[in-house]
Amino acid sequence: MATGLVALLDDVAAIARVAAASLDDVALAAGKAGSKAAGVVIDDAAVAPQYVTGFSPDRELPIIWKIAKGSIRNKLVFLLPGALLLSYFAPFLITPILMAGGGYLCYEAAEKILEVFNVDKTNAPGDKPVAMDPGDREKTMVSGAIRTDLILSAEIMAISLNEIAGQGLASQAGILVVISLVITAGVYGAVALIVKMDDAGLALAKRPGAALQAFGRGLVTFMPTLLNFISIIGTAAMAWVGGQLILHGLAEFGVAGPEHFVHGIAVGVADAMPATLHGVIEWIIFAIGSAILGVLLGSLIAVLMHKVLGKAGHGR
Repeated sequence: MATGLVALLDDVAAIARVAAASLDDVALAAGKAGSKAAGVVIDDAAVAPQYVTGFSPDRELPIIWKIAKGSIRNKLVFLLPGALLLSYFAPFLITPILMAGGGYLCYEAAEKILEVFNVDKTNAPGDKPVAMDPGDREKTMVSGAIRTDLILSAEIMAISLNEIAGQGLASQAGILVVISLVITAGVYGAVALIVKMDDAGLALAKRPGAALQAFGRGLVTFMPTLLNFISIIGTAAMAWVGGQLILHGLAEFGVAGPEHFVHGIAVGVADAMPATLHGVIEWIIFAIGSAILGVLLGSLIAVLMHKVLGKAGHGR
């Protein structure tokens, strides 16, 4: 009897070790796949604070929570089943979808850059904002944010799926669930902290003590700079990720020249640097080259969208 119990406990321990190893594998693969989607994640975090602009402070966190719940629903209810079906029945479509998403990211990055230089504005000179009831405005803003999140989340899932294509279906599902939960919590948790930093600064500025008051005022003053910095990083990340997706996609379809050209420049610059910095420099130069390609491609798409398709739409 004792022998049977010991054997049973040994079996349970063995199963536990296998389960722990599987969880470690899922966590490792999720981290690797999630890192490949970093550019989209950064852009998501950069875009999200604008959705609470103009609302009273007591509505900021509830709005972010609504958007976060919509983001989880997008990922787990709509995109996860679609990604698994795609992986099982039509894996050959993953690369074209990634390239299409890369083109979208390039377009978004170029649009933001063009806006900075007041190029290609889409609003007419006489356009005026339409006054809305605060409740209706909140519903409109939340639904718009969730729609935008659907696009960004689809790109995150596609990038992640491409990184774990060799895993089994159950492992893919587990990894994508982990990525969905971690990225959503990270993005909207960070957004919640960002949008409340100015409130924290105002509160500190009213507390007794010159040092606390100075820190609070500095925090409030620093917020616009922080938001601008996040926006710049998000734009650069979109161009970089979008350009890389296009380069890798072209190479997979047999057009490897552009990727080899950018990689050759990166290796050439890295070879001129100390050996200890070779890998870092090569990565940075390749990322810069990918971003430049992304901006150029995105600008072409923007011109096509606004100058060609836009005129066709107005002509109807």
